[in-house]
Amino acid sequence: MNKKHALNVVCFGEVLWDVFPTHKKIGGAPLNVALRMNSLGVKTTMISCVGKDENGEDILSFLNQHNVSTDFVQITEKYKTGVVNVMINEKGNASYDISYPSAWDKIEKTKPMDALVSKADAFVFGSLVCRDEVSRLTLDHLLAKAKYKILDANLRAPYYTTEILTDLMLKADFIKLNDEELLELSKEMDSPYNSFEQNIKFIAERTNTKQICVTKGAFGAVLYYNDKFYYNSGYFIKVVDTVGAGDSFLATLIVRLLKGKSPQKALNYACAVGALVAGSEGANPDISGKEIKKFMMI
Repeated sequence: MNKKHALNVVCFGEVLWDVFPTHKKIGGAPLNVALRMNSLGVKTTMISCVGKDENGEDILSFLNQHNVSTDFVQITEKYKTGVVNVMINEKGNASYDISYPSAWDKIEKTKPMDALVSKADAFVFGSLVCRDEVSRLTLDHLLAKAKYKILDANLRAPYYTTEILTDLMLKADFIKLNDEELLELSKEMDSPYNSFEQNIKFIAERTNTKQICVTKGAFGAVLYYNDKFYYNSGYFIKVVDTVGAGDSFLATLIVRLLKGKSPQKALNYACAVGALVAGSEGANPDISGKEIKKFMMI
C-alpha cells in the first residue's frame, strides 16, 4: 500500500492508566499505537471513551499535547476511566489486572464516526475492547466502513472467546499476534501443525488474511506478507519492561508498509523500535529517528 498523500489512521479501543507498583502511566494498546504512529508523523485519531473524572481529564490533555485527535473520545458520567494494575516479574514481563466495567467498554456509535473511519488509510483495533457488548457492536459497525483493517489480537484472559477472535480475524486485512497467541489460536482452530510457519499459513488460509505478523519477544518477529515470509531475529537490549513494546512495533510496521517500504525493511525498523521501547520505562518513551538509525547501525 503505497500512499503519496499524508497518512491518516484511526485507532479504536481502550484508553486507560497502567498502574505500576510505584507509579502510573497512560496506556491501552490502541492508544499506544496511536501515540507511536503520531510520533512517526502520521495523523491519528483515537475513538474511545473516558469517565468524567481526573484520570479522564489527564488522558485527554495528554493526547492533545501529543497531537492525537480527541474529537472522538467520548466522556461518560456512568463509568470510570479505565485502570489496569500492572505487575512486572523479575524478567521485565508484565501481567495485568484490568478493571471492569470501564468507560472504554461503553463506546457508543455516532454518525460522524462513519465518515472518519471510511476516509482513513487504516483502522487499528484490538480484541480486548470486545469484552463488552456496547463497544463490540460499535466496532462491528465501524469494521464494515473501514478500508484497511488491522487487528492486534492482544489476548487477555478471561476477556476473550475463540468465537469472537475468529470473527475479528475474518474481518481483518492484517493480523498481529505474539508467539503464544499464535500457538493458542492454532490449537483452538484445530490446526494439525506444530511449526511456526505452517500455523501462520493455516490461520491465513482459515481467515482469508494475506498479512500476518507474529512477534517473538527478544527474538524478533516473522511477517507473512502476500504469500511470502520475512524474518528479523531481534535486537539485543537490556529489558526494562515490555509494556507497549508490541504496540510500538505494530505502529511502526504499519506506517512503514503504508509508506511503501519493502516488507523486510519495514520489519527490521519495527523490531528496532520495539526493542528500544522494551529498553525504556513504560509504553510510550520518546524515540527519535536518529536514535533508531544509530541503534540499527544504518
